[in-house]
Amino acid sequence: MEILEAYDLTGTVWSAATLTGRDPKKVKRYVEARNGGRNPYEREPRPTTIDTFLEKVEEWVEQSKATIRADVVHDELVKMGYRGSERSTRRAVSMARTVWKAGKRRRYRIPEPGRWQQFDRGEGPRIAGRRTWLFCAGLSWSRFRVVIPV
Repeated sequence: MEILEAYDLTGTVWSAATLTGRDPKKVKRYVEARNGGRNPYEREPRPTTIDTFLEKVEEWVEQSKATIRADVVHDELVKMGYRGSERSTRRAVSMARTVWKAGKRRRYRIPEPGRWQQFDRGEGPRIAGRRTWLFCAGLSWSRFRVVIPV
């Protein structure tokens, strides 16, 4: 049985804990989170030592176009007074790179059948001493190509 269902059924923390086989403190924490408007099944993010330096990390990732190394970022942050671990810096740089790259992705369009036409033209072979031009066109998803000599 789910914790919140058991609490709604019984109305007491102790009885809900007995029904679910959970600790009463856990049931109480879930009920208080739900009554406070939070999702009791999601953890709240805890503050970390690098939170105050995240803007600078994101700025360096932007300037370097996501090519800056985490050890370089860590050395610079230590000069600025950062007292956290290098592992935390690597996580922050990785997250900043992922966010930066997500905003800079190429967008590919998948053509719908018959919606897009590609064409090209160019100089063709000389026929009887005269210059020719070739015009080639084709619709997306079509097996047929049109080549018109001019």
